[in-house]
This record gives sequence, C-alpha cells and structure tokens, in this order.
Amino acid sequence: MARTRMPGWLAGLLGAVALTGAWWLFSATIFRPPPGTTFTPVPSPWVVLATIADDGLAAYRGVFSVTITEALVGFAWGNAIALLLAATVLLAPRIETVITQIAVVSYCLPVVAVGGIAIVVLGGAPRPGEPSATAIFLAALAVFFTTVVGALLGFKSADRASLDVVHVYGGTRFTQLRKVRLVAATPAILNALQIAVPSAFLGAVLGEYMGGIDRGVGITLIRLQGDLDSPRVWAVFLLTAAVALVGYGIVGLLARFATPWVAGRSTP
Repeated sequence: MARTRMPGWLAGLLGAVALTGAWWLFSATIFRPPPGTTFTPVPSPWVVLATIADDGLAAYRGVFSVTITEALVGFAWGNAIALLLAATVLLAPRIETVITQIAVVSYCLPVVAVGGIAIVVLGGAPRPGEPSATAIFLAALAVFFTTVVGALLGFKSADRASLDVVHVYGGTRFTQLRKVRLVAATPAILNALQIAVPSAFLGAVLGEYMGGIDRGVGITLIRLQGDLDSPRVWAVFLLTAAVALVGYGIVGLLARFATPWVAGRSTP
C-alpha cells in the first residue's frame, strides 16, 4: 500500500500553527505579567500582530531596507568566493584540503570575536542610513561554509562516464567542469544557496549588533530591548523571520524552475 506524502505547504502550515500555539501557551502561562504590572518578556501573538498593525509596515521599511541590502551584498560576495574556490579545487585537486580547512575554520570561528575584529578593521556604515561593512562581512562569512561544501559535493557527483567521454575527446578539466560537473552540481549549489539566504540575513543582523550603524534590524532590537518594549521586539523578530522565509522561498522557487529534472518535471 503506497503512502500518501503530505504536501509541503500543508506541513509548513501545520508547523506555523503549532509554533503559534506554543507561543501563545507560554505567554498565557509561564510568562504572564506579574500582579500590578503589564510587562511581559513574551507577549501573546495577538498583541504582537496588533502592534504591527498599529505601527504599519511602513514604520519598519526603513529598518529592514538597510539590513536586507547588507544581507544581499554579503550573500553575493560570500557565495561568489565560495563557488570560485570550489571550482578551483576541481582544476587543482591538491588544494582541496586547504580549501576545506578554510571553510571549516570560517564556520567554527566565534561570531562575537570575528565581529569585534571586523568592526575595528572594516568599521560600520560610512554615512548615516548606509549599510555596515561589518554586517556585510559577517553575512558573507555566514554563507561561505555551506556553499563551499554544497558545491564540492555537487561537483563530485558528476557522472564518471560523461567525464571520461570529455577526456577521450581531448577535453581539459575546465571543459569537464563546464560541460559536465556544473550541470551535475546545479541542484546541490541551488540548495546551498537556498540555505544561505537566512544565514546571510542572520549574519547581517549580528554585524549590526557590533555597532557603527544608526539604522537596521540589529540596532533597532538593541534600542527596543533597552526600552523594554517587548511587543515591538517580538514584532521585529516576527518580521525578520518572514523576510528570511520569503527569501528562502524565492530561491527555492528559482531552483525548481532551474532544475526541473530534480522535481520530476519535464523541460518545456
């Protein structure tokens, strides 16, 4: 008897309902305001949604525009360098160990320490309202490991017979890379890029926590936390999750159209 697989949208919907229910339960039980006060570190989902509705999305647009810009620039730089190094490994296999070690080290570095050095070396935003160089660097660093590993695994998954055919007809390693390995690695690379979207946004937010910027999600959270404005802290958090989820979904949608054979669809 064949098992029916739950659609992805239904699984996501059920997960969102479960998380919202758990959030509401914690706010209504463990994190209820003490007697005589109205402050709670975990407001209910309805209070947070009402706060967003009262403020309007326009109030958050300027906050998120800077962070999204930092995340996009860091995403582009980090993934471009990662793909370039992964491709270089195929042309010069002896450096694979070095590249892999660099990727592992970049993943294991403590973000707080790296961010502290980056804010001293790179600085923050050159002018008020502009992206922070440190945030861009941490966004690039956050995506580097995932893309290097994903690209290397994808390149190595190329069909050996196809590689031999290219070699027999006089093709170089670069020809193998261009004709065979890149096609074989496309699904893995796109999956790595999809995972890198929320990582880049998180890296940009962490970079803003280092200072040197007057506008952005990170500095806004610091200000709201200092004011004990928990509904707006959670509002920014909720919108941050929404932005990351939208970016993740967009790249996933592009991946489905770019690699129809993975989803079992025929090309037009």
